[in-house]
Amino acid sequence: MDARQYAESIAKKAKKTTRQLSSLTTDIKNKALLKTAQLLDKNRQLILQENQKDLENAEKKGYSKALLDRLALNDKRIDQMIQVLEDVAALPDPVGEIINMWTRPNGLKVGQMRVPLGVILIIYEARPNVTIEAASLCMKSSNAVILKGGSETINSNRILVDIIKQACRETCFPEDAVMFVDTTDRSVVNELLKLEGLIDVAIPRGGESLIRAVAENSRIPVIKHYKGVCNLYIDDEADMEKALNIAYNAKVQRPSVCNAIENLVVNKKIADKFLPEIAYYYGKAGVEMRCDEYSYNLLINHPKAKDTEIVPAKEEDYYEEFLDLIIAVKVVEDLDEAIDFIEKYGSHHSDAIVTENYTKGMKFIQQVDSAAVYINASTRFTDGNEFGLGAEMGISTDKIHARGPMALKELTIPKFIVFGNGQLRENVGIPKDEEEVKIDTQACNL
Repeated sequence: MDARQYAESIAKKAKKTTRQLSSLTTDIKNKALLKTAQLLDKNRQLILQENQKDLENAEKKGYSKALLDRLALNDKRIDQMIQVLEDVAALPDPVGEIINMWTRPNGLKVGQMRVPLGVILIIYEARPNVTIEAASLCMKSSNAVILKGGSETINSNRILVDIIKQACRETCFPEDAVMFVDTTDRSVVNELLKLEGLIDVAIPRGGESLIRAVAENSRIPVIKHYKGVCNLYIDDEADMEKALNIAYNAKVQRPSVCNAIENLVVNKKIADKFLPEIAYYYGKAGVEMRCDEYSYNLLINHPKAKDTEIVPAKEEDYYEEFLDLIIAVKVVEDLDEAIDFIEKYGSHHSDAIVTENYTKGMKFIQQVDSAAVYINASTRFTDGNEFGLGAEMGISTDKIHARGPMALKELTIPKFIVFGNGQLRENVGIPKDEEEVKIDTQACNL
């Protein structure tokens, strides 16, 4: 297989659908999404069989528990994919929405209308549910999508795309608007990233190495999310019950995802009370705590931490996206030091404070420069569906039109539309005959 020809073939098919997509009715788009949901439900066993192939291959290759968790499908996760499709279908269609309109002194009406980005290449790892999320959002926002999942999910992704395409055929939705890179040949990705003019934007969704590789090699604009080093700060005026529950949930509920916390930052005034309690619960969940000097000395011989693995933290631990049952701990003097810590070690993804002090909470959300900032809630909510967006293409940490969970509106951009009634710039219109001759004569004299 010639990688260049294969990449061009996929991209050209996707590009060819964009004009048709831009004029599709909302009804057709919703029917395609709901039909996909029905077919997922109908084909559960087939989906699970194909996913099992991927799991067996991943286990043979010695993949980590975190990656195996991301890769695995079950009835609950299929239910979640079905719910995503139904949620996206229920959302307002952003395409064609007029978001601004004003009238100029000369009577021109100038406005902005949401339009699709065009052809979106999404490159992702491990999680087959991304196939459904990305396809559903692109279909509803009238974008064509090229899906490139990881080699470890090739069988799961293939059956999901087959189901989507069947739904498209049955609902008069352009089938080639959802294209699948059905190969594990990595050179195809490099060729796709060169296809400026055919592909409008690339969205890498996965580990930091994948995202950096895409950003460094792409000729296409890239929307990035490097990694999720999320921080939770427990203020000295925190409600203890809230603090314990949030710290536990944000680390333990699903540690293998990018919105789980990796750093626990604790005010020194309550460290002696809070840290032994959370260490007790972390120990029951199997969480390893990598502690700074203060927290290490506090916990290493503390009876409540006797079943918890307590180790000294290294500097590099605070930069690490563990994606596992590991957390780095730092004790700070005050809120300012906590914010300084987050600015230095965080990745501008999702950060939270637990406090009952309104002024401190507002200072935190104003000064912490992240895509999502929380007061008294778990960072695990940074997710398109949890935010009421239906699904997400990824979580952008870039400072562009899309920041945070990217959903329907973030997959559109405004274009200017102008309504006139014959207005002319400086009232210069078609010249009269005498003026025309004069202009020509002047031109000849030049």
